[in-house]
Amino acid sequence: MKRRRSMRIIIERSNLLKSLAHVHRVVERRNTIPILSNVLLKTEAGGLRLKATDLDLEITETATATGEQEGATTVPAHLLYDIVRKLSDGAEVRLATNAEGTQMTVSSGRSNFRLQCLPESDFPDITAGPLSHGFTIKAGELARLIERTQFAISTEETRYYLNGIFLHTIESEGDLKLRAVATDGHRLARAEMKAPAGSEGMPGVIVPRKTVGELQKLLGDIDADAEVSVELSDAKMRFTIGAVVMTSKLIDGTFPDYQRVIPQNNDKALTLDRQTFSAAVDRVSTISSERGRAVKLALTDSQLVLTVNSPDSGTATEELSVGYDSDDIEIGFNARYLLDITSQLSGDDAVFMLADPGSPTLIRDGGDDATLYVLMPMRV
Repeated sequence: MKRRRSMRIIIERSNLLKSLAHVHRVVERRNTIPILSNVLLKTEAGGLRLKATDLDLEITETATATGEQEGATTVPAHLLYDIVRKLSDGAEVRLATNAEGTQMTVSSGRSNFRLQCLPESDFPDITAGPLSHGFTIKAGELARLIERTQFAISTEETRYYLNGIFLHTIESEGDLKLRAVATDGHRLARAEMKAPAGSEGMPGVIVPRKTVGELQKLLGDIDADAEVSVELSDAKMRFTIGAVVMTSKLIDGTFPDYQRVIPQNNDKALTLDRQTFSAAVDRVSTISSERGRAVKLALTDSQLVLTVNSPDSGTATEELSVGYDSDDIEIGFNARYLLDITSQLSGDDAVFMLADPGSPTLIRDGGDDATLYVLMPMRV
């Protein structure tokens, strides 16, 4: 039987806490496989490498530390994070396993904890295998693609191929673009940018919702101008963000032909102040206990009347002055979906391109030409 190596290392609490904060989020609170509740700790030259996985997503990070004796073990991830979080600021933390490798002592000042370990050899590795394409992208640009689209990811598990963001390259207006698309069948969000060198010919991939969420948090921790390395194949994807490496399986499915649902001939243009409109939608939808209640938009020349009817509570209306000079129209939308979209817009104005009460509406951002939204109407 192979003898486990004991491990001894000293690390600053702030370094350990920062790395644990990144990796422990991947670990599900409830696990039928005990090893998946653990974080792998491994000493390396001048550092401590931490790794956590849920078998679909894996995050590793190396933190600066002083090694006294090399070794590796795994301990409960959430428990270790909670312990380190409660230690004093500026403290040094000493991690040491016993000779048998069955327990690890976490000590700092007068605090001592002894945790049960599981062997490193039991810890799964979601090896990425060969990744056919790679490119670098600024953190701020990748964050924008995600932020503008992630709210439209479907949560309906049966349509699993919609449970992520579709990332692909496409020729558009004589240029190659890197495009992110998400839809739940009721609304669609699309954002794009000039395709980075190296992304040409990459497979179109569906990045899962959990991966998108973790990626968003990691990108929020670094400078917008920092470079992020992206590598992918048609089955896996790897992001290197500073000292963090995140490897994810991709959704094995075919994203629908979203271009078919983007209206091309909507000719009724409504221009409105985004913040004023958003606040008005929020106010009138107060009358309804369901945030998904339809809000009716009644448009006449330069005027918009918003109405929400609730059988239990009553009626709310609000009038707004808007830019509109087409035929009168009444159309209904889910109030929450309207608020979701207007919260993503960066410009002062929003432009709604309407057709008729039963057809999808196209919404453009006055401050960002590289994004568009499609919203299906509701009956009112």
